[in-house]
Amino acid sequence: MESADIREWRQHDVVDEGGKKIGMLESVYVDTGTDEPFFATVVVGLPTKRRLVFVPLTGAVVGPGYVRVAFPKSQVKGAPAIDTDGVLPAEEEPAIFAHYELEYATGAGGERRLARR
Repeated sequence: MESADIREWRQHDVVDEGGKKIGMLESVYVDTGTDEPFFATVVVGLPTKRRLVFVPLTGAVVGPGYVRVAFPKSQVKGAPAIDTDGVLPAEEEPAIFAHYELEYATGAGGERRLARR
């Protein structure tokens, strides 16, 4: 997947490694060190209780009308979440990485690791 391509897929379905629908791609968060897409937020939940969960884009594949992530639906749905109009607080970034067993480190000057694009 080309890094620019994923930004074009907002509002498309996000499916898990087995093809089960998880939700809809809402936004992309880039790694501030590389400016490459690193996480996506996915809209999940009932219409009256929607939230945005985070899922890594490592290993993601873009198909016709969907983005397939390399994680099971159950793991993604249990990931740290924010309100649909919320903002990710800096102090919650490490929990997102830990949920997927990914290494977390801030920038050399202590700056945030993720930025929404």
